[in-house]
Amino acid sequence: MRVSRHCSVPIVTTALALALAACGSSGTAQSVGAKSTAQGGGSGSSAEHTDDISVGVKPDAKAVKLLPAAVKARGTISVAMDLTSPPTSFMASDNKTPIGFNPDFSRLIAAKLGLKLQINNIKFDTIITGLQAGRYDFTASTMGATRDRLKVLDMVDYFKAGTGVSVPYGNPEKLTTHTLCGHRVAVQSGSTAELQWLPLLSKQDCTSKGKPAIAAVSLPSVNDALTQLVSKRIDAVMYDFTGLQWAATQQPRTFDVLKPLVATKTVTVALKKDSPLTPAVQAAIQSIIDDPKYAEALGRWGFKDLGIKTAAMAVPQD
Repeated sequence: MRVSRHCSVPIVTTALALALAACGSSGTAQSVGAKSTAQGGGSGSSAEHTDDISVGVKPDAKAVKLLPAAVKARGTISVAMDLTSPPTSFMASDNKTPIGFNPDFSRLIAAKLGLKLQINNIKFDTIITGLQAGRYDFTASTMGATRDRLKVLDMVDYFKAGTGVSVPYGNPEKLTTHTLCGHRVAVQSGSTAELQWLPLLSKQDCTSKGKPAIAAVSLPSVNDALTQLVSKRIDAVMYDFTGLQWAATQQPRTFDVLKPLVATKTVTVALKKDSPLTPAVQAAIQSIIDDPKYAEALGRWGFKDLGIKTAAMAVPQD
C-alpha cells in the first residue's frame, strides 16, 4: 500500500507526540488493510487497535438493496477524514494504518454494504468541498449538523459527542468554561467549535456583558493546538471532548479538561446533498447500531456511554 504523506515535527514532549502527531497525507486515497491483531491489548482508549473490526460482519440485505447500481458495480466506497484527531481518527504507530472510532465505523459501513473501503486522509476544513465535488462518497469525522452544513449535505446521526475546553495542568489561570473572555482559545479550522460554540460562548459570556470577546485562534489540527498550549502561546483549546480527554490520559499532568462541557450533541456521517448513496448508508448505519459490533467499536475507544439508538437524518443543532 502506498501512502503519500508529509510529516511535521511537533514541539510537544515525546509521549504526547506519539499520542497525537499524525502525518497528513496529500489527499491520495488509501486502500485500508487493517492488521489482524490488536497492539497494546485491553479495551481502553490507550490501546492501539489495528485489527479490522469489520472481519466477520456480513452485508445487510436491506442496505445492499438500496445501493446505486454504479456503486455496486464499482465495489468500493470512499470516506474522507482528517487523521490527526485521536481517538476518533488518527494513524497507528506504523504510520500506515488509520485507527480510531471513525475508521472503525467506516469499515463497518463498508462491510454492511458489501463493499471495499478507501480512506482519504485530508484536512478537516476541505472535507465538505470534497464531498460536494464528488471526490469522496461520505465522511465520518464527528461532524455536527448545522443549518449551513445541512444546505449542502445529507447528515445521518451515528453517535454522541461533546465539545470541551482544555487548559494547562493545574489550571494556572483558574479558567472555567464561562470565564474565557479576552483569552486566546484555539479551535480547529472548520470545526463546530470554531463555527458555533466559541462564537456563542463569546457572545453570551463576554460581549453581551461588555467584556472582551474570546480571542479565537484557528489552527489546522488539535495537535497544533495542544502544542501551542504546552508552549504557552495560547490559554486554552476548545475541541471534541473525547479527543481532549484522550490527550490528558496519554500525557498525565499536562492538561486539565474543564467541567462542565461547552455542549453535547449527536454527530453525523455526511454525504453530498441528495446523494443517491444516502438511503443505503443510512440503512447500513442503523444495521451497525443494532449489531453488537457497535458497542464493541464504542467501547474500545472509551465511548461506551456515547451510543445512540436510531440512525436518524440529522436536524440542525445551532
